[in-house]
Amino acid sequence: MSPTEIHTDLQETLREYATPYSTVIRWCREFKLGRLATEDEHCSGRPSTSTTDENVAVVEKLVSADRRVTIRHLVEVTGISYGSIHNILKMKLGMTKVSARWVPRKLTDDHKKTRYNISKQNLDIFQADTDKFLVRFVTMDECWIHHFDPETKQQSMTWKRPSSPTPRKFKMSSSAGKVMASVFWDAEGIIMIDYLEHGKTITGQLYAEQIRKLRQAIKEKRRGKLAQKVLFHQDNAPSHRSDVAMAAIRDAGFELMNYPPYSPDLAPSDFYLFPKLKEEIRGKKFEDDSEVMAAVEAFFEGQDKEFYKKGILGLEKRWTKCIDLKGDYVEK
Repeated sequence: MSPTEIHTDLQETLREYATPYSTVIRWCREFKLGRLATEDEHCSGRPSTSTTDENVAVVEKLVSADRRVTIRHLVEVTGISYGSIHNILKMKLGMTKVSARWVPRKLTDDHKKTRYNISKQNLDIFQADTDKFLVRFVTMDECWIHHFDPETKQQSMTWKRPSSPTPRKFKMSSSAGKVMASVFWDAEGIIMIDYLEHGKTITGQLYAEQIRKLRQAIKEKRRGKLAQKVLFHQDNAPSHRSDVAMAAIRDAGFELMNYPPYSPDLAPSDFYLFPKLKEEIRGKKFEDDSEVMAAVEAFFEGQDKEFYKKGILGLEKRWTKCIDLKGDYVEK
């Protein structure tokens, strides 16, 4: 770890008790020069008795009873010092405090089994001939784009001196004005974007019309792709799985790729393309739908082929991780 990473970790864990950054820098420098031992050495003075097996057992029992317990509360209950409690948690028990993560749905055993099996099938197709997969593969998804979406707290971080006041960020909400974009893309780039008219919803009939438009767009922009037989990837939205939509997919000559339900972590639009787009336009204000559309298309046109190829190739890692996790959700 770099000195900055070490200091950040100390601040997150020890807060006001964290070692100063200058000390961390000195530690790192002395370690590189061989002056700082990496293991405990004999030293004079009374040995510490706070991290005894008995105290470790007490702390472990308290934490097991309440996973949200704070170090300060453990200090008050046990009478052990703050530093010793931290040492027991980190060094003796190997524990860290993390935030819960949001997931789309609580997966049942059947859901996990389905995700596992489909990921294995798709990974086999991918690895059998990766180049051919990239040529054939086309994916799509819908995304709401707001006229204004506030920056995240991380995006608004700024540098400051110790004497400077901490910047303030006022709470803001996304605007009511928004546009739904249906984005169809592959390893070479965007094939087609279809914007939903206000007052309409994505129905099976409308989606079937989009599929027909997509086939024509592929014919014009990706010569030879239709002859390879398009490997089409979509989610399981009702409009996508309707009879009229499935008939349109068959008529287009597409081979539909298996996709497990409740799995945005296995959709390249959700885990790659749309987050990149929203990161770029977040914090910008657009006056109307036309400005939103122009910003979306400008972002996509500004990316090279490697950008899109990277997103599709990311599926291999996601499928592999899903298999390793026995079908559970995949984090970054």
